[in-house]
Amino acid sequence: MRRVDTDKLKPGMVLHSDAYNYNDKLVLPEGLVLNERAIEKLHQNGVTSVMIDDDAGSVPAAEDTENSYAARLRATPEFKKYKEDFEQTVSIMSQTMSDVVAKNAPLEADKLVDEAMSILHPPGGDINVFDMVHNMRQYDDITFAHSLNVGLICNVFAGWLGLSDAEVRLATECGIFHDIGKMTIPEEIIKKPGKLTDGEFAIVKTHPVEGYKILMKYDVDDHVRQAALMHHEKCDGSGYPLGLKAESIDYYAKLVCIADVYEAMTANRKYRDGLCPFTVIEAFENEGLQKYDTEMIMTFLRKIVDTYMMNRVGLSNGLEGDIIFINKQRLSRPLVKCGEQYIDLMVEKDLRIERLL
Repeated sequence: MRRVDTDKLKPGMVLHSDAYNYNDKLVLPEGLVLNERAIEKLHQNGVTSVMIDDDAGSVPAAEDTENSYAARLRATPEFKKYKEDFEQTVSIMSQTMSDVVAKNAPLEADKLVDEAMSILHPPGGDINVFDMVHNMRQYDDITFAHSLNVGLICNVFAGWLGLSDAEVRLATECGIFHDIGKMTIPEEIIKKPGKLTDGEFAIVKTHPVEGYKILMKYDVDDHVRQAALMHHEKCDGSGYPLGLKAESIDYYAKLVCIADVYEAMTANRKYRDGLCPFTVIEAFENEGLQKYDTEMIMTFLRKIVDTYMMNRVGLSNGLEGDIIFINKQRLSRPLVKCGEQYIDLMVEKDLRIERLL
């Protein structure tokens, strides 16, 4: 078996394993013989690559090539140092939080925040956390790797919102501890590689309240507790566990909510690759921005898009080009220059950005 990019699939190939989208919803089952309709379904669900049987045809595997964006990034000293520091901090988080939940050990919140912030600001300069998140490989310890990533994203996001140094630090802490309640959920549910049953999902949905209960035992800022409790609430009232609306949701919980969703969609999992940032931005736009704090979500998306101005990208029709203009009305659909051709994705609605090059 081998992993193959979705845009290199051909009819007749056979899926070696189930294909899931970023919401862990089954898109296509193992053993399916692909046809054009099935391949398009993978595209529509944001599935960037799948596992196929070895005898399913001769196509390039979806591994890093010498000149790919991901391969170049992973070869840099900055990425290698980030990866080392990240793994060390995840290990510390895992031990610390396990002791907190299982043994009622002291919660060394400041120590964990210091560890996280040192990753972002190593000696010699800062790093682009979004590039790092997109290109890290999956870890068995999903909860802690995810929580650290969310904390790092919150750190940068809070800076984009113009918060003070103290508030940026608090936002980082909220991100790091937002999922501490998941430690009360059975491991077989947390690590299940696929769609949860209704009963299993009901159990998972208890983690915000459980996290709040754990943090009530410790001397942490109340915003940290509220972020743990409310990070799945949505401004339109469609979230859980309380179904709160915008005015009732803690400010930092709103911030963590956006970082949490973005990380879940872009991070690699064992059974799927993370989505391209432009696919994620489009998903936010399609889902309805009213679910999130208006200032926060627009600041977040605009800053991410600006990061990729003049970046080379691959389109769904196989063309490659450079992003030269951002459409403010539809951030996921910029103007791309492909050689002498200008492609406005606001007009060419059948095309999409599939990858960074």
